[in-house]
Amino acid sequence: MNLLTFYHNSGFAHLEWINLFMIAVGVIFIYLAVTRDYEPLLLVPIGFGVIVGNIPPIEGMPLSVYAEGSVFSYIYLGVMKGIYPPLIFLGIGAMTDFSTMLSNPKLILLGAAAQIGVFLTFIGSLYLGFSPEQAGAIGIIGGADGPTAIFLSSMLAPELLGPIAIAAYSYMALVPVIQPPIMYLFTTKKERTIHMKPPRQVSKKEKIIFPIVAFLICALIAPGSMTLLGMLFFGNLLKESMVTERLANTARNSLIDIVTILLGFSVGASTQAQTFLTSQSILIFALGAASFVVATMGGILFAKLMNLFLKEKINPLLGAAGVSAVPDSARVVHAVGLKEDPCNFLLMHAMAPNVAGVIGSAIAAGVLWSALGTF
Repeated sequence: MNLLTFYHNSGFAHLEWINLFMIAVGVIFIYLAVTRDYEPLLLVPIGFGVIVGNIPPIEGMPLSVYAEGSVFSYIYLGVMKGIYPPLIFLGIGAMTDFSTMLSNPKLILLGAAAQIGVFLTFIGSLYLGFSPEQAGAIGIIGGADGPTAIFLSSMLAPELLGPIAIAAYSYMALVPVIQPPIMYLFTTKKERTIHMKPPRQVSKKEKIIFPIVAFLICALIAPGSMTLLGMLFFGNLLKESMVTERLANTARNSLIDIVTILLGFSVGASTQAQTFLTSQSILIFALGAASFVVATMGGILFAKLMNLFLKEKINPLLGAAGVSAVPDSARVVHAVGLKEDPCNFLLMHAMAPNVAGVIGSAIAAGVLWSALGTF
């Protein structure tokens, strides 16, 4: 009798095949992070969180992120309330150099063009029957910015937070797999070997003025972006002012590492199979993939369009960096460029549309929140 009671109070008694499937997904995430180096800082916490979240809880014991009063639910509160994403943006700002973007402002347009994936997916989601709020949250996956996707879905569609967060971070991690085929499909070898002129030297004064002026402009255009961009530009000001190095160092190291651990683990733990594996979740993954592909195409094709009017041509590969998966998209652009021409160094140039994409996705999220949010 005691053995039978022990069995009924164990996870084995309530384990279903769908839990085993999700546990396998978590193991695959960890495998890809360890063996392929696909965003290990994200996939390891998320992967282990997926494993933890799919151990069946015992009735009467608050264990899961959805159980009121459980330790995991308090950690997950930072996701549900949109607390973690602005803190991550603070760290990103403190480690971001906007110099290349400031030295060649026309590359900002590539970051803006890549946001077409967000709005086309928004329209597609509406067509497939999602509510306007849900469609807005799904569309932002195309920005390839996990924190932005989490922030907007927590404000507009908290019921879809789990699948949207996992989809956004999965596609961020798979940037080296997804983007190269699109780059080759929409560019010629001649275009991929275009060399960019070295960027001009940007003064310290410009670097300090930029985050203040850029924040004012962006926040006035889209007040809904103020939370994310306020932290992004504040972090950048800490870095560029050169008088708050301790604060900048904390933001770009200790703080962002702590928040990444908590966010990744709690997002993974929210993928309890019984609530996560639904037809709606599968549709969100499909729409997210389409959004990411369209965003990459949009950046590349807009670069080609710009070349019709520019005397000094832009390498169209840079358009793929317009999605805000920093710095992975820029690295992929650089790798593809080097493969075509070992002397073609595109990394610094690609960082311009890449960081512009971060700003663009936050503005897009702000616009959607302002237009769709219930106040």
